[in-house]
Amino acid sequence: MDKHLLDILVDPVTKGPLHYDKKRQELVSRASRLAYPIRDGIPVMLPEEARELSSEEIEALS
Repeated sequence: MDKHLLDILVDPVTKGPLHYDKKRQELVSRASRLAYPIRDGIPVMLPEEARELSSEEIEALS
C-alpha cells in the first residue's frame, strides 16, 4: 500500500483515520468498526463493500 495514499485516505463514514492491515489486505476503521477491502492494489472505500469488525478485532487494534 502506497504510504502517500494511506496518508490521505479517511474512513468515508466517520472521516477518521484508517489502519492498514497488510495480512488481510484491508483498511480498517476503529471508529466505524468497518474493514474496507483492497482489491488488486486498489482500496474499495464503499461502506456497502466493507466488512463489519468483531469486538475482538477492534480490541486487537488497540
